[in-house]
Amino acid sequence: MPTLQQFIADSVSQLSFAPIRLDSPISLDDLPTPALVIDLELFERNMHTMRDHLQASKIDLRCHSKMHKSPIIAKKQLEMGAIGICCATVSEAEVMFASGIEAILVTSPIVTSDKIDRLITLATQSEQVEIVLDSIDGANALNSAAGQAGIKLSVLIDLDPGMGRTGIEPGPAALALAQHIVDNCAHLHFTGLQMYIGNCMHITGFDKRADKYRKLLQRGIDTRQLLEDAGIAVAVFSGGGTGTFNIDSDIGAIDDLQAGSYVFMDVEYRDIGGPGSELFVDFAPALFVLSTAISKPQQQLITFDAGIKSLATDNGYPELNGVEGVIYHFGGDEHGIVQLDNPSCEIKVGEKYAIITPHCDPTVNLYDYYYPHRNGVVEEIWPISARGRSQ
Repeated sequence: MPTLQQFIADSVSQLSFAPIRLDSPISLDDLPTPALVIDLELFERNMHTMRDHLQASKIDLRCHSKMHKSPIIAKKQLEMGAIGICCATVSEAEVMFASGIEAILVTSPIVTSDKIDRLITLATQSEQVEIVLDSIDGANALNSAAGQAGIKLSVLIDLDPGMGRTGIEPGPAALALAQHIVDNCAHLHFTGLQMYIGNCMHITGFDKRADKYRKLLQRGIDTRQLLEDAGIAVAVFSGGGTGTFNIDSDIGAIDDLQAGSYVFMDVEYRDIGGPGSELFVDFAPALFVLSTAISKPQQQLITFDAGIKSLATDNGYPELNGVEGVIYHFGGDEHGIVQLDNPSCEIKVGEKYAIITPHCDPTVNLYDYYYPHRNGVVEEIWPISARGRSQ
């Protein structure tokens, strides 16, 4: 019988990482629904927009793969100039590493021996595997494991921006931790700071979002200065995201941006607004759930085959792409009920419609495959290889 760690390793080795080419291209109309589809033209445009913006701003992109969970997409981002990827969990990192990606930052602290051992296994194979930590105990545990493996592990200190989720308090506490790493952890290489201010990413109204973000980020900026004044080099200040990409470029404090959702977008991000606009339109929705209208039980209602098992329900409601005058309600596990107030086009039973997801990250985690298409034609399928890898 295999050990649990061997079982996990074997399960990763059995995953598919490459696109699956179809014998014959098929149209979107022929896909079984619900299906997770990517509009390649918009997807590629989003990647170009972010690349060009960050190049002009002299900020690197360390794209977050927790959103798409796909080595295929991560590699496209790297080809587009990203310096590496972020992973939220060790298991995501294992999948990305197995696919051939080595520049990986795990953005959440780990404290248990099993996860530390798995991380060290990756780090023994690549010096580009890094992780954040937020405590002296965490630093000591990682230092001991790295020493036993005969390696030097690169680490960043995770700063708490006030969310109370992970991280150490900016200021003297962070300085004390950095000093401990430098003085007492011979098998750790301190590379910098991470400060992801997630509680600002979805603040509605650009000016309001920018104002709060600047105030919270200043504690990270001050902490970097505090460390450098103490003679501790801070090579990297990592953080930010899709919702602050054009705020970070204006401030100029972040060295690499941990954006993820920009490649797909969703209703939640669209509605936060941009400079002088009620909507965030720098990036276009490129990810959709294709769903079929299957029943019309009442005159003003029509039922779709995509319910809460097909669309994440944590933030807001789905929207039919390009259709006005309708409201999408969840009607159970497998059903969505669309209220026909004054639809801008006729919605017919048997036809397929593209739905903009309320929240792309957890929606992706419900599916095994993407169906990327160009002009409505699907030529290959992309496995969502890191789906469910939450450990």
